[in-house]
This record gives sequence, structure tokens and C-alpha cells, in this order.
Amino acid sequence: MHSDTAASPLFYGRFSDGRTAGATDVDVRLGASGVEVMRKGALPLVWPYAGLVAAEPLSSYAVDALLSSPASPGASLFVGEGLFARKLAEKAPHLTTRAQRWQHAKPWLLATLATVAAAIAVWALDLSPARTIAGLLPDRARSAVGEQIMTEMSGDRPQCDAGPGRAALDRLTTRLAEAAGDNTRFKVVVSDWDLMNAFAAPGEQILLTRGLIEKAQSADELAGVLAHEMGHGIERHPETALVRAIGLSAALELMMGGSSGTLANAGLFIAQLAYSRDAERAADAEALRILAKAGISAKGFASFFRRVQKEEEGSGLGKSLSSLEVLRTHPVTEERLRVVERTPDYKSTPALDEKEWAALKSICGAARPKPDKVRPAKPAPPPRDI
Repeated sequence: MHSDTAASPLFYGRFSDGRTAGATDVDVRLGASGVEVMRKGALPLVWPYAGLVAAEPLSSYAVDALLSSPASPGASLFVGEGLFARKLAEKAPHLTTRAQRWQHAKPWLLATLATVAAAIAVWALDLSPARTIAGLLPDRARSAVGEQIMTEMSGDRPQCDAGPGRAALDRLTTRLAEAAGDNTRFKVVVSDWDLMNAFAAPGEQILLTRGLIEKAQSADELAGVLAHEMGHGIERHPETALVRAIGLSAALELMMGGSSGTLANAGLFIAQLAYSRDAERAADAEALRILAKAGISAKGFASFFRRVQKEEEGSGLGKSLSSLEVLRTHPVTEERLRVVERTPDYKSTPALDEKEWAALKSICGAARPKPDKVRPAKPAPPPRDI
């Protein structure tokens, strides 16, 4: 390998070979001649820079990159780190926003002043087609896709809906949603799943797992995680990830009413993606805003990060990410903890009283043996959030 690659950092990516439904974790490096994709148990792939194709142009504000290459027909590579996208732009300048603008501008050099003004506006604002279309998706389409994704994620696992626990969760959800503003309504379900996780789907839908609720040490801690997922919904991160995954043409089909095939593929594709680190930071910021407006202390949110950090320090970052089932695309826990700890104190009350919290902890009922076989989601989803 060329000596230049020795000093090149490794980035985390998700690789789909185009032949199977699932995507796998890979290490990605910017080598001397191309993007190097290192897969577990397989020979490394090298995608030459000259042949790379990006789903969206790489701008100076890029937060991720979705790539394909003639070297691996049908395959795709997603890297959700802005640093990777910006460094890739230096090695493959034909993928940049500037290069693509110039390529498309050549036939229109004699265009009218209005066309020139529009091009300047797009350049200045650095608009994202995926985010723009995500904001235009009709509510009915977003809800339908969200329900499909929730089904794909949960598989055959039942929903937990024990009466008192459901009432407590509804009370907490309403309190946070009212603080979020804009009359935003969230649908929150609990899956009888020992995975410690939570994730947001399009249409303001959120899934919490039994494992997360059982391991939470306070209602305030769970409120922080739930507010974080609401932050993703408010920022339309699930919809934006969906558009990037299925492509603009399929997204336009959804805008026009969609089809059963589009909805089925939506659940499949979004299950493979993780949010970028910038998206996670934005969701954390929204969570802190919601908690403050709701009058719920952010100390529970900080407590959650401290426990995650303690696990990381005790077992090593890689092991902790596996055992805690937290995505490697998230900002480093220490960084997130510092942000939460800097939140000024404000007047607050507990997210739930002791009786309500006890009821919510038991929303899935008494512990019972795990079934011999549980149909996994299709594909078996990677951990999504927290």
C-alpha cells in the first residue's frame, strides 16, 4: 500500500454490495489512488477517485457522502462524517458542488439574467435537494413510511401497552411535545425488545425498547432520550435520510401518492442508515430546548451520558459501543456530555412522579422467557439511535 495511506485516518461506513438486502459495517480510508473499503472477512476494495459518483455534490458544508463506483456495479457506500466528505472533495474535485454546477452551466452560458440569479442563489445558500424534498413530503406519505419502518425494525416483537404504563408514557410524551411547539404530535410506541435503544421514524413516530426503559435510572433520564428523538423528528432527519437512501425519483413518487413497492423499499433502505454526527448534535440541541421549555431538568440527560462514558472508559470504546448498542457515527460521548453539562440551571419538576415512573418501568409487564425464535427485521436493523 502506498505510504500516503498509512497516515490516513479510518472512517466508519455502511456498505451494500447491491446483491443482498442488508448493509455491513466497514472501515473506509482515503488512499493514494482511491477510496479503500475494508470489509470484515473479505479483500479490501479500492474505488478509484476518477470513477466515483456521489448521490449529492460534496459542498464545504457536507455532513455525509453516499457513493457508488463502476469498480463495484450496484454497490453503494455511505459515510456519515463531514470530515470524510470534505477530504474526499479534495481528492475527487469532480464530486464537488462547484464542479457539478460548472458542468451543468456550460450549455446555459447565454441564459437570461433570471437564470443566472437563480444559480447564484443556489450557490450562496448551498441548498440540499434531499432536505428540501424531505420537507415537501405530504404528511400521509411520511406517516405511511414511518409505520412501515417501525414494522421493519420491530419484526415479530409485540408492542408493550400495559394500561398504567401507557398512561404514564402518554403524559410524558404530551409534556415534551407541547414544549416542542408548532402543535407537533408524536406517536411513541414501546417494543418488547431487550435491545437498549430508541429511534425516530418519519411522520414524528418514535420507538422505545423495553431494554432502554428497564435500564434507565430515572424518568428524567428517559425524558432526555425521548426529547432527543423528538429533535430528530423536528429537524426531519428521518425523512432526509430516507430521501438520500431511496433517491430523489422515488421520493418524488412518494410525494405523488407513492406505491406499495416504494413504501416497502423505504423501510428496507432507512434501516441501513445512521444519522450524521452533525444531525446528532442538532437533535441534542433540540432535546435541551424541549427539556427546558417543559421544565424537566437536563441532569437526567447528562446522567445517561455519564453512564455511557463510564462504560466506554471501563471496556474500551469499541467494546462499549457494541455492548451499549450505540452507533459509532455519534459524536464522542465526552463531547455530548460537556454540552449538556453547560446547560444553565432552571426551575424544573420531575418528568414523572414515582408512581408513574414505576408504572412506565413495567409497561411490558412481568419478565418472561425469551421465545426460541423471533423473526428479525428485514434486514436485521443496526442499532439506530440514543
